[in-house]
Amino acid sequence: MPSAYRLIFFLLLSVAIAPAQATQSSSTPQANAKALAIHDSAIIIDTHADTPGRFVDENFDLAQDAGTGYLDFNKIKAGNLGAEFFSIWVEPKGNKGHEAKRALNMIDSVYEQARRHPDKMMMAFSTQDILTAHREHKLAALLGVEGGHAIEGDIRILRDYYRLGVRYMTLTWSNTNDIGDSSGDISDPKIQHHGGLTPFGREVVTEMNRMGMMVDISHVADSTFYQALELSRAPVIASHSSSRALTSAPRNMTDDMLRALAKKNGVAQVNYYCAFVSQKYLDTAKQLAAQHDPDYEKVQALFIQPQTPEVVKELADAKARIASKLPRPPLSDLIDHIDHMVKVAGVDHVGLGSDFDGIDCSPQGLDSAADLPKITEALYQRGYKAEDLDKILGGNLLRVFGDVEKVSQQMLKDSD
Repeated sequence: MPSAYRLIFFLLLSVAIAPAQATQSSSTPQANAKALAIHDSAIIIDTHADTPGRFVDENFDLAQDAGTGYLDFNKIKAGNLGAEFFSIWVEPKGNKGHEAKRALNMIDSVYEQARRHPDKMMMAFSTQDILTAHREHKLAALLGVEGGHAIEGDIRILRDYYRLGVRYMTLTWSNTNDIGDSSGDISDPKIQHHGGLTPFGREVVTEMNRMGMMVDISHVADSTFYQALELSRAPVIASHSSSRALTSAPRNMTDDMLRALAKKNGVAQVNYYCAFVSQKYLDTAKQLAAQHDPDYEKVQALFIQPQTPEVVKELADAKARIASKLPRPPLSDLIDHIDHMVKVAGVDHVGLGSDFDGIDCSPQGLDSAADLPKITEALYQRGYKAEDLDKILGGNLLRVFGDVEKVSQQMLKDSD
């Protein structure tokens, strides 16, 4: 979801783990070639892109040049992106009372991309569909609802989303809802909190297990996380969260949370947003917001508007003016998060959840999906082997998705 909303919430709230012993090796053409070969042979799965907002609001098509956007077919091919979970994020205030309508428009927009471009993209609903798309050299397009407010308090809508292909739901966005508490407003005394999951939220988690929909705990309050983790019969995911030990954004996961997630065989998908991977960037952004810096406020305001050519130009100009005040962090900051999370949770429990097209800043050199090989190369330089890179790039998410499918099959069998 747009980082302007995400950051505003924060500002208002005031392999085996071999890399642990690995030595940093210098980049060489031979090493780069090996890393690229590993990258090109992997099934690369990204669990969070907000591009449906562009499909609906800007009439954007993946066959077009995305410009400063992160995803189009050329960038997808260049980065060997194999599967993308397109985020169905419904802005809660502007869509209050008709959240499902907005969600259905966004779901339809993804289907329309697949219909228009059957040679490049196919809808995917299972682990087997991801493997099929990989064999056919197509992008596997999957759906994830970001924020349980999109079911409007009605579990029948949750079931309808599953029937339409939604394969994960983030229990909350930055707003506490009738499912549970959010990290985004947990410190706001004006918000009525629940102490974690509500009774309805517990029903939702169980129903997601039964259907085979992954429970996503990105954005939730810590209490909601632990309760969902304990309740869920299937492994859970964090579709786009980084390490709180390295960057103190409340959206990130503590080391204890990462260890708990790993014990339940789940996976945390690392977010690329600058304010989630760089403490320096987060602190500077808070200062600029507190000072009401005009360029900073301009960027935040323009980013959430439909990206017409005029808005794109104005946004680019504002970003250029603010670049010296709020520079993008180095790619190594993102790699540090991946590395730390692997050391804490284990290499079987970390993956990639970019937040593409939902962020206005990513680390230097990571400008679109075309730059995904740089992540593989950087990890390779830190000593990660091919087997472990395959896990981080997509294998771990594929395993968890498969486990969720198995739990669903068992629950359906038990109910017969």
